Amino acid sequence: MRSPSNSQAVKALTELRGSFGSEQSAKKQALLRQLQRAELSTARAVLVLHETLCFLRAYPDDAVLLALVEKMLAGFSRRRDLRRHRAELADSGIAGTDLYYRFFAPSARWLSERHPGALSVDWTSFENEALLTARLPLLATYSETPALDELDFPVRSWVKRLSGPRQTDLEFLVQRIAHLGRSDAERDNFYDELDLLVRLKPGANTPSRTSAHLSGRPIHFQSQPLRRERPNLSKLLREPPRPVAAVDQKTGERLVSMAREAMVVRHRDLDAFVNADARDVRMYSCGDGLEIAVLGVKPTNRLLLEAVYGYLMLKNGVPIGYVLTSALFGSSEIAYNVFDPWRGGEAALLYGQVMAVTQQLYGSDTFTIFPYQLGGDGNSEGLKSGAWWFYQKLGFRAREPSVLALMNAELRRMKKDPKHRTSIRDLRHLSTANVFWSERKVRDDIIGLFPIGEVGLAITDSLAARFGSDRERGEVVSEKEAAKLCGVKSLRAWTREEREAFRRWSPLVLALPGVSRWSAGERRQLGEVARMKGGHRESDFARALDGHRKLRAALRKLAGQ
Repeated sequence: MRSPSNSQAVKALTELRGSFGSEQSAKKQALLRQLQRAELSTARAVLVLHETLCFLRAYPDDAVLLALVEKMLAGFSRRRDLRRHRAELADSGIAGTDLYYRFFAPSARWLSERHPGALSVDWTSFENEALLTARLPLLATYSETPALDELDFPVRSWVKRLSGPRQTDLEFLVQRIAHLGRSDAERDNFYDELDLLVRLKPGANTPSRTSAHLSGRPIHFQSQPLRRERPNLSKLLREPPRPVAAVDQKTGERLVSMAREAMVVRHRDLDAFVNADARDVRMYSCGDGLEIAVLGVKPTNRLLLEAVYGYLMLKNGVPIGYVLTSALFGSSEIAYNVFDPWRGGEAALLYGQVMAVTQQLYGSDTFTIFPYQLGGDGNSEGLKSGAWWFYQKLGFRAREPSVLALMNAELRRMKKDPKHRTSIRDLRHLSTANVFWSERKVRDDIIGLFPIGEVGLAITDSLAARFGSDRERGEVVSEKEAAKLCGVKSLRAWTREEREAFRRWSPLVLALPGVSRWSAGERRQLGEVARMKGGHRESDFARALDGHRKLRAALRKLAGQ
């Protein structure tokens, strides 16, 4: 038989990718071998081939197909058609292409350390020349000020001259700014205000979607159609716990790097990954090659009340999506994202597994989805995809009367006309409110309803009344008073992170209504909760906080709930 044209082969491979079995595998292999040698005529065709290869790496039919896919991905950056269309494929995350992004300071610093010479400033879009010009003396030595004062060079030329021959302009800025200020927060703010567009030049080991893979994981070969049905969440959450294993430090570091790289190549910065702690990484096995790497946050970067973890979803070692979770009072917020090549497949099933892992991690019985995930707050992609209905069909419901009324009206229209589709205007209204799912009694002390800001405001009022502008003294005094209140005789045996967590919690401890009337045991337990905020695993803190009834009640009262 005549071989299809290259464009036909790309189309045929795309159509076949979701079908599995020996016959389908043979057809895929034939098409792949043709495309391995082919030179595709458009950037779009190169991109589609790449996305299909990524999909097949996560969902291979058999070992032969997997080996062929991995070989093609390993050599993808050397393809002639990729080099020809490289400019058009910039920002695609494909190996061998440039990536442009306004990285926040921690990511810019991390990338410059790992990939010397790969990062530079794209000056064509720089709009803060006056700001950087004014700050140049802070980046130089005093002996250089005569030139900076007298010579009117463009700021780009000054940075290049200051950088010298062995550094890129971006590396110079990142490394010099790292010496300024009193804290990382000040230094990061200094850098972020410049709003630099950074070019990440491709190299042998620079981040790419092409090479994203955790080797050594068990492989599940796909022989059955993808499971597209919606799970019964109540039933799913009653299943036995997923097998979980803590990983060693080296694997933890690799997973943290993979998570951060997954964001880099998709033009995102996720604090939970940027500040992930390689010492608190666990792998949950969900069957069929699906694993969820759960990454804790470093103690110094944790929130005051909520516990936060980031998840990286892996299918046969391939990152296919990420999740951000937070927990408080037995409830969890979930922000869920499946990467492009794997959307529309087993998204509902994957989400069910994410909920099961989240319940297992925190002990949550209630789950919250915030408007952005639904298509609100400017998320046009979520709005157009009808994300709100995805969660509605899983059983999530709003509590806003107007949203519920519109939902019921739309359901009646769909029943009358199965082809009816909700308008963008109505989806925008539906996506203005949080939605919730609970397997127990509906309650208000949950994420999305509990007014955390009011707790912070009460602490502000307390510190302002006693200490005014001398907040440093306020923390010192609060720590001493809180330690005495909680029966903590000495913090010397505690780790540095535990001591810092207790110091941060001290103003809150003193602001709790009626805390002085608690029993000695309840106050000692309060001190342990504060200490655990800086412990090895923040999930332990979440469960300890949830288990302290007096503390939960006092926090609700402090928040006016």
